Amino acid sequence: QLAESGGTAVQAGGSLKLACVVSGQGNSPYCMAWFRQVAGKDREGIATIDRSGAETTYADSVKGRFTVSQDNPKNTLYLQMNTLKPEDTAMYSCAADRRCSGVYPYRGQGTQVTVSS
Repeated sequence: QLAESGGTAVQAGGSLKLACVVSGQGNSPYCMAWFRQVAGKDREGIATIDRSGAETTYADSVKGRFTVSQDNPKNTLYLQMNTLKPEDTAMYSCAADRRCSGVYPYRGQGTQVTVSS
């Protein structure tokens, strides 16, 4: 199970930190990812992190503003979001992939982030 938290309404230029707690899947670290989706649009993958936390990738839309990190002993994934823009408004969800295949079959329900101008 994956449970996100930290989403709220914020003004443009502000910051938020999202968290995703992984439970019920054992203690092995996973490859993890953050996605976001706006109603009526395709889901967008915005950040990934490997098991060790050493390798991360970002979508161009968030590169330089968002940072993904993880605390493996706490089974928690984070997304630090800075310099938020109205176009960052979306439902943010985390996903896990035990095999690191890029499929991310385990997904959370999401947390809403709303950025006002």
